Amino acid sequence: MTTPQQALIRAAARNNAEWCAAVCRAHGVAGAFGADAWAAPVRTPLFYPDAVTLGPDADPDALTTRIDTASPGASVKDSFADLDLAAAGFRVPFEAQWIHRPAGSAPAAPGLEWDVVGDPDTLRAWALAWDDGAGNADLFRPGLLTEPETFLILGRPAGDTEGRVAAGAVASRSEHVVGVSNVFGPDGASDAAWPVVLHALARLFPTLPVVGYEQGADLAAALRHGFEPLGPLRVWTYAG
Repeated sequence: MTTPQQALIRAAARNNAEWCAAVCRAHGVAGAFGADAWAAPVRTPLFYPDAVTLGPDADPDALTTRIDTASPGASVKDSFADLDLAAAGFRVPFEAQWIHRPAGSAPAAPGLEWDVVGDPDTLRAWALAWDDGAGNADLFRPGLLTEPETFLILGRPAGDTEGRVAAGAVASRSEHVVGVSNVFGPDGASDAAWPVVLHALARLFPTLPVVGYEQGADLAAALRHGFEPLGPLRVWTYAG
């Protein structure tokens, strides 16, 4: 792994931890940043880790003492895929790849117009479109609208007057990168969402490279839209 790759993964991990911290604040959960990881002492919202490592070679014992393993489902995002938490009762439910796309322009998406969510009603419409009937739309709470580095991007059919949300993503701005996550499009397909999301990111953050992580079909879609893989990450879940 080259030094530029290492720097990008560190930036992506930090950016992702900042987004996780923002989601937790919206749910009344206060995490803390340390030298090697961000961690929350109580259980975090659904789909969000209790800790995110910020550099390689984090101390597994010190890390697991900072989170609540007394409650089912505690998890650690192993940003550098270099931890072994099996002895502490964790297992790996999935692995993924950090991804990177250089800063630069992106063409407008045919048939879709983008905007940034700015009020609770639009946030609710965005969350329901992201959720697609799974019952988890309440994950995205109005407190996110007060986070200055968080931008919920939506794509609407051109000329739409009914407020329909056809695609979207979350953008999280850091000092050196902008992170993108929760990309969704029609019928759950991220391929249809990437053009409008990338166009919005290029307009909002023209000088910042884009980072994130994906797996499976969503990773393949991101690579088709100009991303490159940076390196692996793992998520460890406490199994008791």
